[in-house]
Amino acid sequence: MGTNGSTMLEPLWRELPPVDPSAMSGSASRALPSRFEAVKGARHFTGATLEQWGLPDLFDDVALVVSELVTNALRHALPPGPPEPAAGGERADQEAAVRLHLMRCPSRLVCAVRDPSEESPVAGEADFCEESGRGLYLVESFSDCWGWHPLAGPLRGKVVWALFRLPRG
Repeated sequence: MGTNGSTMLEPLWRELPPVDPSAMSGSASRALPSRFEAVKGARHFTGATLEQWGLPDLFDDVALVVSELVTNALRHALPPGPPEPAAGGERADQEAAVRLHLMRCPSRLVCAVRDPSEESPVAGEADFCEESGRGLYLVESFSDCWGWHPLAGPLRGKVVWALFRLPRG
């Protein structure tokens, strides 16, 4: 993803005050393997990116949200079982099945996770006695807003995003 952002996130920008694409301060993207160890890698990538952008104070909240979005993508958006073999008996490349995008504008930071499922994320009632089921509740609690939209064009799936307003400074 280049510094001008991505057309796959165009619906996100429609809900927010306009941003001049040339004002995009930075963007970073990482393909994640289809394994739960990817959550740790996503947190490290997020921490390094925030440090590079001079935003290390945001790490705790942003890393928690990234962890929840990536975990949800791995748990609910990927087909069950090991990756399908590709033609010729090789394993299909699922490195890009889940992808983390971080985008920084002057007034906000967007974390977006792309996955291959076209199913909407379900934010139900959080049962705090259960070990799971609180992910989107945490995303809503720690970010300023979140949402999702299906992908258009040749890419199939959806993007789930969370927005953080940046402190003025």
